[in-house]
Amino acid sequence: MGLVLIQAAGIGVIVVLFAAVLFVVYILASAVRILKEYERGVIFRLGRVQGGAKGPGLIFLIPIMDKMVRVGLRIVSLAVPPQELITRDNVPARVDAVIYFRVIDPNRSVLEVENYGLATSQISQTTLRSVLGQKDLDDLLTNREAINQELQVVIDEHTEPWGVKVSAVEVKDVVIPQGMQRSMAGQAEAERERRAKIIAAEGEYQASQRLHDAADRLESPTALQLRLFQTLTEISSENNSTVILPVPIDLFRPYLGDSNGSADGQARHARATRIREEEEAERLYEEAVGQAGSEQQAMQEVAPEGTDSHAPTPTEDATKLGEEPPGEEPTRPGSS
Repeated sequence: MGLVLIQAAGIGVIVVLFAAVLFVVYILASAVRILKEYERGVIFRLGRVQGGAKGPGLIFLIPIMDKMVRVGLRIVSLAVPPQELITRDNVPARVDAVIYFRVIDPNRSVLEVENYGLATSQISQTTLRSVLGQKDLDDLLTNREAINQELQVVIDEHTEPWGVKVSAVEVKDVVIPQGMQRSMAGQAEAERERRAKIIAAEGEYQASQRLHDAADRLESPTALQLRLFQTLTEISSENNSTVILPVPIDLFRPYLGDSNGSADGQARHARATRIREEEEAERLYEEAVGQAGSEQQAMQEVAPEGTDSHAPTPTEDATKLGEEPPGEEPTRPGSS
């Protein structure tokens, strides 16, 4: 009986010792914390924050009295779900983005907001809709950098009291209706055609200007002849073609003899002289006939009554002068 009691007492002692060891292990486990380099610990002692964040490394806590909250300091990438919005020019669009943020004040990230990750996501969605709804579609598609900067500033203003710093905001994709895409494609095509026409017209203008300058340089017959010879040289390389090239007669004027030119000039001068002589003779004849008729009329008016008013006719006057009677019209000079 005594042996049994001794054995029972021994077992009880062992159980107590085992329980004590477990209690000590629990106390040590709850009193010691190890924080990594990118982690910080916010310690609450009986519900109150004890100074700034602790860590990294080995942290000792008072069992039962202290409680620690781990906070990561690494940058977190948060994908913002696609948001339906209407731009300022009344175009429906679907936009999604990604946000990069990190905790810079562990105490405030724990004390000021319940879940800083969820809160940052919600404020990002509302800011994305409100900011992009004030932009035109063209700005939304072209001014991505400015829009990203504006989103980053607005979201960071909201998250700064939480001890969260938003480092970057990037709009990933903008989806617009198919009809709007076709309209934009047509606009871009029309713009390209306009530019092509302007460039072609500018090329035609420059080409015409160059041709005008070339024509001014080729006014000399010698330059024109050299250009003709150069063209013939270029054409002669193609042996399988027949080319009919009209040659202006002006090209041969420098090679015409001076005698031919002098003979042509003398003939033209003689013909012009003969024409002038015929015109002068005809004019003198008409003046003589007109003067004789006027004298006869004056004599008839002056003669008294009863007297022979017969005045010499132009025929008599011409007979007296030994000229040919005017009754028969003499052959005019120059007439055959």
